[in-house]
Amino acid sequence: MYKVSRFSPLVSVVRHTVITLPTPINISTWWNFGSLLGVCLVIQIFSGLILSLHFTAHTDLSFYVVIQSFGDVYYNWWFRAFHANGASFFFIGLYLHIARGLYYGSYVFKEVWSVGVVILLVVMASAFLGYVLPWGQMSFWGATVITSLFSALPVIGSDVVIWLWGGFSVDNATLTRFFGLHFVLPFMVAGLAGLHLFFLHDQGSSNPLGVSSDYNKVVFHHYYVLKDLVGVCFFLGPLLGLVYFNPWLLGDPENFIEGNPLVTPHHIQPEWYFLFAYAILRAVPNKLGGVVALAAAVLVLFYMPFSPKTSIKGLSFYPGGKSLFFSMIGVFFLLTWAGSKPVEEPYVVISQVLSFLYFAYFILIGPLTRVQDKLL
Repeated sequence: MYKVSRFSPLVSVVRHTVITLPTPINISTWWNFGSLLGVCLVIQIFSGLILSLHFTAHTDLSFYVVIQSFGDVYYNWWFRAFHANGASFFFIGLYLHIARGLYYGSYVFKEVWSVGVVILLVVMASAFLGYVLPWGQMSFWGATVITSLFSALPVIGSDVVIWLWGGFSVDNATLTRFFGLHFVLPFMVAGLAGLHLFFLHDQGSSNPLGVSSDYNKVVFHHYYVLKDLVGVCFFLGPLLGLVYFNPWLLGDPENFIEGNPLVTPHHIQPEWYFLFAYAILRAVPNKLGGVVALAAAVLVLFYMPFSPKTSIKGLSFYPGGKSLFFSMIGVFFLLTWAGSKPVEEPYVVISQVLSFLYFAYFILIGPLTRVQDKLL
């Protein structure tokens, strides 16, 4: 019989990952979000597996199966509320994790940062696919609007849309393939997360000071394991409060109506975590231009590792860079607000101005910090 010992490869990997990993002694609470996102991913996969046992991917049945499961399946309402709100908390953690990386210059680790951006893209795709599955009004029309954007692609646009739909409209084939993809993508995220951790442990973690911390490190356990556990408790508290006291607060009332291709909602909008990109899409009057701007809103993160280098990683010692960063955070919130508004004045003009400021940050932050380097 094979005996598991501390010298076995699997135990060795776990030991070097969560026990003896050398970690900078001065990292703050902002570094907790990596572990929190791991917990969120496990929660989403487990709750999604439970929900998939009582789901039928058919346009005539899915909406009624979801409604019926609330009363007929023990704790189905709890898993559904936990899964839906868990997605929102997942994105809160993702956006805070990315913001921390932008502020403290974590993007200098190219492999770690690039894999992280790919994880963001896959999570966004999975969240969109999952939102379609209940087949409510906003689910159906959201799928119709977003997939129709691919028709703006030159030459191949129409073929891509038909391939995504599995026919000539959003119908049963669309729902079936969306369910299959939504089931598979979280496991792809888990694999990418493992690759993300591999590169992180290979290149080392950043720290608030932006300087080398090779000579000032401690082992990960028990110092940061306990700290991460406290962070998980503080993170799960609001999530459970939302699930128990107001589980549908972040949802759209239109989604409690069965999807109807003959009745268009007055105002079609995605979930709150996509609203900033949706505002950028609507800010461009040209369809192809809007699609390009929508993609660029996320893909621009790939540019950061190639932005001008500074003497110190991060913005802690750059007053101008810090001001620009927090201004961009304000722009992000305003874009989210503008994306929830109807496509009319003055919201269109506001979205256009905010979109310009959003992209201006990524263009200006590198040169601005270089100028401050020379002044200092």
